[in-house]
Amino acid sequence: MVTNISHSPADTLGIGEAWGRIVPRGLVIGLCGDLGAGKTQLVKGLARGLGLATRVLSPTFALVNVYPGGRLPLFHLDLYRLDTPEQVQAAGLEEYLYPDGVTVIEWAERWFGEKPHGLRPESREQAGHSPTREAPHLRWIRWVEIEITSESGRCISYEDFNA
Repeated sequence: MVTNISHSPADTLGIGEAWGRIVPRGLVIGLCGDLGAGKTQLVKGLARGLGLATRVLSPTFALVNVYPGGRLPLFHLDLYRLDTPEQVQAAGLEEYLYPDGVTVIEWAERWFGEKPHGLRPESREQAGHSPTREAPHLRWIRWVEIEITSESGRCISYEDFNA
């Protein structure tokens, strides 16, 4: 697991921006953290790193915001209003699990549980493998946990999994 320490919202934005410059097509990023942890701030940075010039807003009421353009399109999901994997499936969001771009899922634990099951930690070099029987819809997911450490401090830890 890789850990980044953010001392401010600007740091969190910068971490997301750095990721946006290098993320591959097909990546699904699952974000976990309390309200106010900085999930949407990280997505704003990711969008900036992808070269998207649009304003990124949390899709809490829409469930999905799509941001075309830039190096890759960004699909931003927010599952705050959904409580179970069955509700997520009923909302028809499975198509975003194998994106032609990058999908970011806020409150990802509401879909996958505490960590994605049936996935193996892998290196970036192995991220192009085909899907497996355990997770036929996923190719690669970055599981991100954001912990509030102080009023403006955050511990952002992530692990990459390959299906």
